[in-house]
Amino acid sequence: MLSRLQLGLCAVLVLSSAALAWQVQGWRYERLLAESEALQAQQKVEQVEALNEQLLAERDRRQALEQRLHNDETRHYQELTDAQQTQARLRDRLATADLRLSVLVERDTGCAAVPATTATGGVDHGAVRARLDPAHARRIVAITDDGDRGLIALRACQAYVRALAP
Repeated sequence: MLSRLQLGLCAVLVLSSAALAWQVQGWRYERLLAESEALQAQQKVEQVEALNEQLLAERDRRQALEQRLHNDETRHYQELTDAQQTQARLRDRLATADLRLSVLVERDTGCAAVPATTATGGVDHGAVRARLDPAHARRIVAITDDGDRGLIALRACQAYVRALAP
């Protein structure tokens, strides 16, 4: 039979081999865990980079939209300013009697007919025109000014909606 010494050596050998196997398994597990953590960290870095790229692309799109809207707003403001200046010049010309507004008047049966031959004093036998009172002319100009502003504002709104729609 085995002596106690041999039995003790066998026990030490079994225990040391078990401890060595335990240690080797621990090292393998730590290595696998480290690889898994490194892979997970790499995936997180890739996710952050992808999100960063998306944010940069979204920022670029937003800046492009802001630039287009700014350009449209500038253009529409310029159109509005030009229309206001044109209306102001028209009002000034009406106020100084530099310009008179007139309307075509339809001849009815009570009006005299156009002569067949031109008299020496006559210049034109065109349509009959009637001049408007300056106050009425100013009101008409004010109405057209409001209409111009409304049309310019409508075009600005339509351009804004078109710029926002993809």
